[in-house]
Amino acid sequence: MKLLIVDDSTLIRRAIERFANKFQFDEIRSANNGANALKEFKNFLPDVVTMDITMPEMDGLTCVEAILREKPEVQILVISALADKSTAVEAIKRGASGFLLKPFTEETLITSLEELFEE
Repeated sequence: MKLLIVDDSTLIRRAIERFANKFQFDEIRSANNGANALKEFKNFLPDVVTMDITMPEMDGLTCVEAILREKPEVQILVISALADKSTAVEAIKRGASGFLLKPFTEETLITSLEELFEE
């Protein structure tokens, strides 16, 4: 199983990668914005994507839709600091499998990823 981590913050990408190592992904790659994520996704075809919303070049929600056109079965966990309920609802409407609020802990990230795998 492969994971793509998408966030414009290097610290967040590293934290997600460190916490996700508990799942023993075969390969983990990352991207720093939606445009780069889409390019990486097409080359890598991961099974799971973590996606920030607010990023330069292409926002996360637009990227979610583009990724799902490429591989509809991919599991996407949106991780965002935007705390309003409408943001989470919009992410799910656009096809995200789950939503996690920043700041997150190792425990909340692992729980959110486990929930994706149960679907």
